[in-house]
Amino acid sequence: MSTAIYNALSEKEKREVRMYGVTEAGMREAVESSITFRFSGPAMMSASLMSDAQEMLSFSGADEMAREDVRQMLNRAKWILFTYVMKDE
Repeated sequence: MSTAIYNALSEKEKREVRMYGVTEAGMREAVESSITFRFSGPAMMSASLMSDAQEMLSFSGADEMAREDVRQMLNRAKWILFTYVMKDE
């Protein structure tokens, strides 16, 4: 995301980008258009993201950028769980 685009975001959207790497609106669009989401459901999509994060940790070492990517990936997995799986509980 370019600096100009980031600076044009609201404070809430900037917080979302720091947490997830994308806004919640972007997350919802990406999740709901995913084949994994449509055929396997949100819990499986979340589990898939967590597995990807594990793989990134095992191959990326202690690289700061990789840790940030893993952190955001785990936040996306949690968001999917809270938004789609646990919302009715």
